[in-house]
Amino acid sequence: MRLGFWGAAGTTTGSMHLVEAGDTRVALDCGLFQGRRAEFYERNAEMPVDPREIDAVILSHAHIDHSGNLPLLGALGFGGEVCCTKPTADLCRSMLMDSAFIQEKDVEFVNKKRRKQRKEPLDPLYRVEDAERVLQQFRGFKMHQEVCFAPRVCGEFLMAGHMLGAAVTVLDIEEKGKKHRLCFSGDIGRAHSTLLSAPSAPEHVQTLICESTYGDRESAPTELLADELAAIVERTAQRGGKVIIPAFSVGRTQDIVYHLNRLFNEGRLPRLPIYVDSPLSVNVTQAFKKHRDYYNRSAWDAMQKDPDIFGFETLHYTASVEESKALNDKAGPMVIISASGMCEAGRILHHLRNSISNPNNTVLIVGYQAEHTLGRRLLERQPKVRIFGEEHALRAEVAQLQGFSAHADANELRDFIYRVREMSGGHLERVFLVHGEDKARESLAAYVRGNLGLECHLPRRGDSAEIA
Repeated sequence: MRLGFWGAAGTTTGSMHLVEAGDTRVALDCGLFQGRRAEFYERNAEMPVDPREIDAVILSHAHIDHSGNLPLLGALGFGGEVCCTKPTADLCRSMLMDSAFIQEKDVEFVNKKRRKQRKEPLDPLYRVEDAERVLQQFRGFKMHQEVCFAPRVCGEFLMAGHMLGAAVTVLDIEEKGKKHRLCFSGDIGRAHSTLLSAPSAPEHVQTLICESTYGDRESAPTELLADELAAIVERTAQRGGKVIIPAFSVGRTQDIVYHLNRLFNEGRLPRLPIYVDSPLSVNVTQAFKKHRDYYNRSAWDAMQKDPDIFGFETLHYTASVEESKALNDKAGPMVIISASGMCEAGRILHHLRNSISNPNNTVLIVGYQAEHTLGRRLLERQPKVRIFGEEHALRAEVAQLQGFSAHADANELRDFIYRVREMSGGHLERVFLVHGEDKARESLAAYVRGNLGLECHLPRRGDSAEIA
């Protein structure tokens, strides 16, 4: 068996790994690499193998850095099934269409400037029709359902807790009469998530591919989030400013709305309009309401008192482009939650362009910001940042709430790997750390090697490993 690492290997975006057993090829995720525009096109357009030779894609969850390159894979000839949980399939129906639409519109916007500069126009990475086509290849499964994904590759999905439908994938791979059990963690969630059940660790694993996003840091306790959020909104409102929150439409937006709903019900929120400016979020929130079996006990208890935990009097969901544009002309105070979470595409770019030079406003970062993204540059408080090719002075307050992250922190990642080792019955032989920057991976690797006594590898993009 051969493992190939083609995305999120030394970075935190563009997740994609290959499993080859005999003449069977299975891809683990097929995500978009997010970063500088030129590198975005170059990295995402390159596939590790001919897509026609891939038998199936096993998708850990719906976030675009894990699912977002599937339309291109399909356009280049992939004809197999995309296997995932039922909530992931539901979410991708909205998310991939939204991703294609955003790419078309962003390229259209950039090409207006390129025409004035007499430059050749750009093409989007893929189009809406490509997303529509690959969505026909999705197949959703229940948690713990035994599945044959491809010839000689069977397994099941376990709860990952990272977002609705996110799964830890367990694969039993047969080659030359022998079976090998591989676990791909996908993205692991917090042990005490706002909404979702805690991650599960599989049994009898021999090889573990594990994320390491926060492998070198601890996150704030989730219990403090509501208080910190209320304080940021209050001080920005007193300045008459806007709180601009870049957030993934799936998971992060629902967590924020859930906390704002709680603050509103408790009378701890200034009476100001709150806008979720993302048509995708409306569809996603419906999926959250449909798949309540993924919720934890705390969320179930909250629903006994308030059946609509994603809605309240001053909360508004905007759908049309006209409504979104109108927000830029409205005076604060207000809160605007918009995608994308790393500020690389979508409506959030327009809100930031119109807001970051005003010191009364606040940009509130609530999730991980990968290297070379606009979100990371804002977090680093670079004095000037480029948005749509134009420089803008950063004078707004930049605040961060790390506790909102849907990623397990260092202690929770260590605990997950420890539990996998304990439940392997002594069979766990090796760990590959992916989906993390080098500092985070190296810190987690030191624990895996020193405390757990396991073989641990830090693959780079294009690396491969033979598993006997």
